[in-house]
Amino acid sequence: MSQSAVVSGSSLGAPIPLKEILPWAVFAGLLFVLAMYFVGVEEGAMSIFNGMYVHEFVHDGRHLLGFPCH
Repeated sequence: MSQSAVVSGSSLGAPIPLKEILPWAVFAGLLFVLAMYFVGVEEGAMSIFNGMYVHEFVHDGRHLLGFPCH
């Protein structure tokens, strides 16, 4: 069996074009930035919501990621 027969018989498939991946990558990036905002910045003068509800909800995540909060 030749090497070309092994490669052509494999199920690698075609690569996904960048124009199909890009919208999903941008969407994932925006979700990441939004999550980092709520975990890292949502308190004090920069807060969107009044009170400490968001801060208390993501409190352990803040400590895990190294954001100061006390």
